[in-house]
Amino acid sequence: MSPARLLSAYRQGIFPWYERGCPILWWSPNPRLILYPQQFKLSRSLKKSLKQPHELKIDSDFKEVIQACATVEARENNTWITKEMQAAYIHLSEMGFAHSFEIWRENRLIGGLYGISIGKAFFGESMFHYEQDASKMAMYYLSQTLLNQHFDFIDCQLPTAHLISLGCTIISRKEFLHRLKEALQHPTLRGSWAKLASSDSTSPFE
Repeated sequence: MSPARLLSAYRQGIFPWYERGCPILWWSPNPRLILYPQQFKLSRSLKKSLKQPHELKIDSDFKEVIQACATVEARENNTWITKEMQAAYIHLSEMGFAHSFEIWRENRLIGGLYGISIGKAFFGESMFHYEQDASKMAMYYLSQTLLNQHFDFIDCQLPTAHLISLGCTIISRKEFLHRLKEALQHPTLRGSWAKLASSDSTSPFE
């Protein structure tokens, strides 16, 4: 699984899906779930969680985030982020295309997510949490950062009640591909996003 092949797939609206005992499959679902950064829904419970002591880090430990996602996914959903896939995404991180949003508390990673950035589109891949709401906190900060960077949307792939509760919108594959084409007209913000953790993350209490 080469980084070039993954980037080519994302640019065409296709993403890999993997399950234990099955070959890697490529998906372009209809309908598609996306989140416009400005439409993220900040619930009362999440707002309360964001008031608790924590630190946002971006691209601080991509490898630990993807390994945590692989462990949680394997345990909860019987899906596997294989070693081969981990290596490919870690390579994309080193190339400046893949990014991790991480929630830390007392020097311990408690939740996060990772995805791919191309043009003004962000392709969310997986998230995890060890403490309540930690993955939602990462999603909140991702939305705020992308809003400040004028991104068009976050691709959330398949509809789930959990993601819809965060403000995601269901659209047709045709509309998704149209919006993707527009987003890809813009240059990609490559490289580490670490500095965005302090300059672009927005507190919901300011």
